[in-house]
Amino acid sequence: MADDHGHDGGGDDHDHEHHHHDVETLGAAVVTVTSSRGLDDDPAGDAIAAAFTDAGHEVTTRELIPDDYDRVQATLKHLAGRDDVDAVVSTGGTGVTPDDVTAEAAQPLFGKTLPGFGELFRRLSYDEIGTKVVGTRAVAGVVAGTPVFCLPGSENAARLGAEEIIVPEAGHLSGLAGRET
Repeated sequence: MADDHGHDGGGDDHDHEHHHHDVETLGAAVVTVTSSRGLDDDPAGDAIAAAFTDAGHEVTTRELIPDDYDRVQATLKHLAGRDDVDAVVSTGGTGVTPDDVTAEAAQPLFGKTLPGFGELFRRLSYDEIGTKVVGTRAVAGVVAGTPVFCLPGSENAARLGAEEIIVPEAGHLSGLAGRET
């Protein structure tokens, strides 16, 4: 019987150790989904960008787009297909209001889903916001060989997701997802 504890198939336990396929320096795309802010007033996007740059990665592009299904979907698809983008992170549009459409727009693009991302994000968020965590629909998956993460729009949520989960794992996930078969 195979010993599978939910790892990527490598069969070994690891705590952020380097693997030969990991992307060392990531090019990250940060997308803020909002109808009420501008790039000059984007604390959640700033927190995500800072998490990448503080870890020695590059933010290759930042975009601010409205809460619109078609626009969110087209933007995520376009950015995931860019050669200079190894990971896409969006913030905003993952709640339960009628204009929160990021999860619905992203999920059809996912060739593979990463359910552990949303599960871990909600587990970590529970320590900060308690049972309100049931209202967050953070999701992640792989689009065209690129990991795409969709975070809530609050600065605290963006910082938590980027610093505690995405930046530590994006290089590994990007290397695996983009690997030639």
